[in-house]
Amino acid sequence: MPTETLILILAIDRGAGPAPLTEHRTKAAVPFGGKFRVIDFTLANCLHSGLRQVLVLTQYKSHSLHKHLRDGWSIFNPELREFITPVPPQMRESQEWYAGPFDAIRQNRYLIERSRASQILVLDGGAVYRMDYAELVRAHAESKAQITVAVRAVNGRGSGTQARVALAEGERIVGFNRPAPVEPSVGASTPDETERLETMGVYVFDRGFLLEEMVRLDQARRDEGAVADTDLALDIVAPVVADHRVVAYRFGQDRGRVTPDRYWCDLASIDAYYQANMALLRAEPPLDLYQADWNIHTYQGQYPPARTVPGATSGNEGIFVNSMLAAGTVISGGGVNHSVLFPKVRVQDGAIVEASILFSGVTVGQGAHLRNCIVEKDVVIPPRMQIGLDLKADRERFTVSEKGVVVVTKIP
Repeated sequence: MPTETLILILAIDRGAGPAPLTEHRTKAAVPFGGKFRVIDFTLANCLHSGLRQVLVLTQYKSHSLHKHLRDGWSIFNPELREFITPVPPQMRESQEWYAGPFDAIRQNRYLIERSRASQILVLDGGAVYRMDYAELVRAHAESKAQITVAVRAVNGRGSGTQARVALAEGERIVGFNRPAPVEPSVGASTPDETERLETMGVYVFDRGFLLEEMVRLDQARRDEGAVADTDLALDIVAPVVADHRVVAYRFGQDRGRVTPDRYWCDLASIDAYYQANMALLRAEPPLDLYQADWNIHTYQGQYPPARTVPGATSGNEGIFVNSMLAAGTVISGGGVNHSVLFPKVRVQDGAIVEASILFSGVTVGQGAHLRNCIVEKDVVIPPRMQIGLDLKADRERFTVSEKGVVVVTKIP
C-alpha cells in the first residue's frame, strides 16, 4: 500500500480566516502549539500511516513553508521511493497560477500519470488533527469507491466552514450542503445519531477516475467557460455523486492505530486559532500532544533549555503557571500565566503575560502587560506597554478579533 498511494497536500492559499497571521505565510505554515507548524500534523499523519510519497502543492507566500519542509522534513529516503516534495505552479500548460484546489491537482496531472499509485490521497494542509490514513485507504479499496470522503460527526452548530454530507443507505454519499454561517467550534465532538456529518478536507480518489475527471472538466471548461473551483466537496465531488460510487469514511473509528480523540480544527478564524492553542493548556486537552505512539514531528532549532531567572533590577523570581515554554525562552523576573510561548521568547523584569500566544523571538519589555494577545514573530513590546487591557485603545493600533483577542504584528 505505501507505494500505491500518492499524497497531494494542498497548501496553496492564504487562509483568510486567521489573518493577519497569514500576512507573510500560508496558513499551513502558521505556528501552532508552542513549537509546531500547522502542516506538521498532516505530515505526521502521513509518516505514522506509512504513506511517504508526498507532494505539497504550494503557492501563496510559500518561502516560510518551503524552509520548514527543508529544515524539518528532509527525513524520507528517496532510495526507498520516499519523498516530501514542494510543488509550486509549474505552468506546464499555461502561465496561470493555481486557480483553486482542483486546478492545483489538474496542473500536476503529469505527476499523477507517471506515478505507480492506484489511489490519490488529497489533504488540506491547514487543519490540525490526528488520523491513520492507511486505514482510510484500506477502507477505500474495500468499498470499491471512486471517491472516499472523510467525514466527522458534529453537534448542531458544526464548524461553519465545511460542507455538510447527506448519506443514503449505508455510507454512500448522495449530496452535499453548503456550510451554515455559524461560529466555529473547536475540538472534539462525541458522535451520536442526532449529529450531522461534515467534510474534513480529506479525500481518496481512484487514480483512473481522477484522470478521467480532469479530462472531462478540461472539456467542460472549453465548452462552457469557467468551472467553479473553490471547494473540492461542493464543486468537484458533488456533481458526480449521482453517477459514481462516492462513500463516506467516518473519522475517529476504533479501526486504525491512532487514539480516536475525534479532534479536528481548521483554524478558520483568529478566535478559533486562539481557542485551539488555549485548549492545549487544559488539564485534559482535547488534543494530546504527548501521545507517545503518534508524536508530531517538526523542526526544532538547537536552542538552550527554557529557564526562569531573577530580575536584574527587582530580584524577583521569574515564574510561569500552566504554560508552555519552548526552548530558548527566558523569563527574567517576569510572570507568565496560562500562555503559549514559542522558542527564544524573552519576558523581562516585572512584565506580565496572561492568556497569550507569543511567537518565536518575541521580547516583552520591563513592566509591560499582555492579556489575551497573539504576538507575531520577533516583535519587541516596549517597556510598560499594556496590550489587551483596553480593547478600545487596542483597536486603534492592532487587529482585535470578535472575542477580544489582540493580534500584534508590529508596534506602531
